[in-house]
Formats: sequence, C-alpha cells, structure tokens
Amino acid sequence: MNKNRCGWCVGNDLYEAYHDEEWGVPVYDDATLFEFLILETFQAGLSWITILKKRENFRKAFDNFDYERIAKYNASKVEALLQDTGIVRNKLKVNATITNAQAFMKIQEDFGSFSSYIWNFVNGKPIKNSLKNHKNAPANTPLSDTISKDLKKRGFKFVGSTVIYAHMQATGMVNDHVESCFRYHEV
Repeated sequence: MNKNRCGWCVGNDLYEAYHDEEWGVPVYDDATLFEFLILETFQAGLSWITILKKRENFRKAFDNFDYERIAKYNASKVEALLQDTGIVRNKLKVNATITNAQAFMKIQEDFGSFSSYIWNFVNGKPIKNSLKNHKNAPANTPLSDTISKDLKKRGFKFVGSTVIYAHMQATGMVNDHVESCFRYHEV
C-alpha cells in the first residue's frame, strides 16, 4: 500500500522507516533524548541520511549512548573514537559529546530529568504545525533560539538553533509532518 509521506524521506527505505516509526513521535525518555541530541550534533553540517546510515556504528562506538559512561571518557577513548571509520570522526564533535554528557547529567540533577527540562519549553505538549509542503518547515524558530541559548549557557556544545530545531522535530516536541502525511494525525 502506498502511504502519503513527507517528501523529504520518499524513495529511501532507511529514511522512510525512520519517518514512519520515529520522526516526530514524542520522546520523554532521557536515554533516547540524549541519543537524538548527540546524533543531531554530529549531523551539523552533514545530511541526516549520513547519520542514519552510521547510527548503529555510533551506538557501538558510544556505549549505546550511555551518558554516564560517556561523561567519563578519557583521551585514549577519544583517540579510539577518532580512528573509528564507522562514525563521523570530528574531534570537536567527539569532545562535545563528552561535555554534553556531563552537562546533560547536571540538568538531570537540577530538574529531575532532562525530559522535564526540555519539555517544559513547550509546556509538556507537542507544537502541531500546519505545513502543506515539507520545504516550508523552518530550520529554526525563536523557541529553538531560546533553547539553544539556554543549553549553551549550561555548557552544551554544537547545539545551535538549527540543531535544536531538528532535535525538536525528531523527538516530537514539534510536529512538522505535512498535513497530507499519514503520520500527521498519528503523532
């Protein structure tokens, strides 16, 4: 059966599965929020499909995105990651992942969970946009600007407004499925 999907994913099985099963589904679990945050930071400057293709490699390389373990990575672990051809080998992003894991845990201490912190920006409920064409989705918004600034103030790296808006889309804080997409009313 042909399903009407958002145009950005059509024609690629991996993209379509991600779109159909994950993208835009509200995520309240800290471990999953952390995974998406790290993947989005590595995506900065690259295409999302590049990251999706390497997602399993990222999971292996970064201890299944266990932020408590990542927060303790040392120089030899960083060097090993920079030799891992299965991931994006960018020293600044690898080091930012460690810094972000530490900052993530500080937010958990301060707010009880990262989920409580991040979802508070949207009063705990997804923003539902009304897009006719996926090309009309914004790259960032005043809200993603605000979240980005707050995260940076708390020590996070590689969390510009565009990265944060992509994170909001991926984790369902905002529903940017086009109105004609079969997922629009499901998430």
